[in-house]
Amino acid sequence: MPDLDALRTRWSHALDRSRGAAAPDPTVYADNLLARWSEPQRRYHTLAHLTAVLDHVDVLEEAADDPDLVRLAAWFHDAVYLPDRSENEERSARLAERALPEAGLSAAATAEVARLVRLTVTHAPAGDDPNGQVLCDADLAVLASSSDAYAAYTAAVREEYAFVPPDAFRDGRAAILRQLLDLPRLFHTPYGTREWEGPARANLTSELALLTA
Repeated sequence: MPDLDALRTRWSHALDRSRGAAAPDPTVYADNLLARWSEPQRRYHTLAHLTAVLDHVDVLEEAADDPDLVRLAAWFHDAVYLPDRSENEERSARLAERALPEAGLSAAATAEVARLVRLTVTHAPAGDDPNGQVLCDADLAVLASSSDAYAAYTAAVREEYAFVPPDAFRDGRAAILRQLLDLPRLFHTPYGTREWEGPARANLTSELALLTA
């Protein structure tokens, strides 16, 4: 179970470094987000995933223009999540657009967080978008996990989509894996390219082989 107090602290630090001194208590917003990430329909998109993405942003922070805005985007990127809906990223971005100005963030900073959240639809940041590269790499870093951790990830994804019949899930998942493998690169930061690209492609290739055997 992730440490909720530690997560509250991480949220507060990122928010406080991104806004003015006279601003509302950050804990209220942290608790709202933590409740969202704890919803019962989640199996992979959980507090553990949020913590992992934040940890990966920490690893990659030197590659970002504004790592704290990337951290805030990580908090919001799956804040709205229903497995049977396709507009989760858009609804999450709109939540950020409502909550962050109230929390004391400037219009420009809020717009950047919302843009980053929307970027997780495609995970295709531009070459001149270091914030987007860091968030997308941090979100996809799970693909480069050890074999046991990757197996746990795929099992959790299947649980989230338990309402999808086995054949339909297998076909849909295989299509996603092929799309990922067809990308010229999965990761965009120097660290992600160096450390995660090879293991991620190996995991994706192995999963695809199992699905299509």
